[in-house]
Amino acid sequence: MKFGDYIATANAALRVPRECAPRLVWKFMYNFGWKSMRNIHRFERRQAKGMPFFPAFVMISVTENCNLGCSGCWVSQGGRQSLSLAQLDGIISQSKRNGSYFFGILGGEPLMYKGLLEVMERHSDCYFQLFTNGTLLTEDVAKRLRKMGNVTPLISIEGLEKESDIRRGGNDVFRRTMSGVHACRKAKLIFGVAASICKSNYEDLVSRNYIEQIAKEGAHYLWYYLYRPVGAVPNSENALDKEQVLAFRKFVVEQRKNAPLFIIETYWDDKGNALCPGATGMSHHISPSGAVEFCPPIQMAKDLLNEDSSNLSALFEHSEFLADLRKMTAESSRGCILLEDPQKLVSFLEQHQATDTTSRGSVLHEYKQMTPVAGHNQQGQELPEENVFYKMVKKRYFFGFGAYG
Repeated sequence: MKFGDYIATANAALRVPRECAPRLVWKFMYNFGWKSMRNIHRFERRQAKGMPFFPAFVMISVTENCNLGCSGCWVSQGGRQSLSLAQLDGIISQSKRNGSYFFGILGGEPLMYKGLLEVMERHSDCYFQLFTNGTLLTEDVAKRLRKMGNVTPLISIEGLEKESDIRRGGNDVFRRTMSGVHACRKAKLIFGVAASICKSNYEDLVSRNYIEQIAKEGAHYLWYYLYRPVGAVPNSENALDKEQVLAFRKFVVEQRKNAPLFIIETYWDDKGNALCPGATGMSHHISPSGAVEFCPPIQMAKDLLNEDSSNLSALFEHSEFLADLRKMTAESSRGCILLEDPQKLVSFLEQHQATDTTSRGSVLHEYKQMTPVAGHNQQGQELPEENVFYKMVKKRYFFGFGAYG
């Protein structure tokens, strides 16, 4: 790593205190940084000592409601399931009792969930990452998020002008999404941009030009995902092939040397070994139906929240379904079983008599129609991190936690 690359990484980090409101920077450093570091240590200790299980982080899909209809999305289009406010508040409260103060808030479109901002505001000691398509993120919403101080919007951009309309089932989607980006910048929020990478947007979004463009628009981090062909309209031909996944990994490693923002993914450790956050137990998911799920795209479960989520700790501790699924996936691959071996997953779900947690009720049939596509497990072609900062962070906070032996 060259000296100039160290300077570039430092400049990316310094953008946050230079561009964002001081109170937001403090909330980020304490609510997210310090508390998450302590939480990871607690989680690691629980895993090492065989103590009662509770994931380090909980992802919460608050509603199926959405104002767009994206291809390859696992959320039921037209679905109306939502967590109650009591359940959402209970999930957060139960998690805090187990040392977890950071939450990913997903949908559908979470800004369509009435009462969400009030709940996040009430839990001012937590930090929330709000996954949104940005079209409802107005200047008034951004101002309120600034006042709250404990939310980082993560705005999904699935392509440039033409691709956004095709992928997201709407009109003028890119401009409407960018209006949310501009609102965040105007309010001096800490915010990021997300992209689910597939064949149709690869050329536009996996590029240095795109990284520099969204950095100029004010984004402080870019979160890359790999497209998962799931849902009622999976469009599996749009999934990356093996060579493209490897090229994507090379691109990320290279750009992390001197990018003007932080580049995030949750697929590889510091040595380039593949990881599944669900298999490691680091993260699990709550669906809009109140089901406790392995991860967002696997929409079948055995465990349901009660009216106020007061049973959440007990569900995580005693769920044979989740424990067996963690074990099975870790023994099968370091990658994503849903992509690499969907029929093995189907057999597991049928054996455990798991229940469809969606409004559409067709998930098992959808999985049975899936064929394997390339995942992120690149055994024999691992590419270690080259940027010292990312290498250090991943080595300390993103590894197998004993899941892979």
